[in-house]
Amino acid sequence: MPARTRNTAQRQAISKRLEELSVFVSAQRLHEELARGGTKIGLATVYRTLQTLASDGTVDTLRTDSEILYRYCGTDSHHHHLVCRLCGKTVEVAGSQIEAWANQIASEAGFVDVEHTVELMGTCASCAANRS
Repeated sequence: MPARTRNTAQRQAISKRLEELSVFVSAQRLHEELARGGTKIGLATVYRTLQTLASDGTVDTLRTDSEILYRYCGTDSHHHHLVCRLCGKTVEVAGSQIEAWANQIASEAGFVDVEHTVELMGTCASCAANRS
């Protein structure tokens, strides 16, 4: 039987703040947001909790060149993200064409049980309009 994750006050505070944010954030930024809101919590606890939440599917992760970003996941189904590189706005997308492509590539290479992550980066309409 798997160990049950304790629902501590820290975990609740982290989960609640992530749900309030609509963009991917770093552990450092989340820690700062919590501190600004009066929640006293160690940065190491934020990192550990985010790793646990990511492992159980509660949060999505986005890997950049320099860090891992986290965002509350509003769905249990497999999905991908379209992320604005300027403001961080994120849209969850289901991509049947992406799934078909990934399965085809895996099959052609003789792989089975393949998992994948696809993140599409661009500029949202609002940011594009503001740049014009």
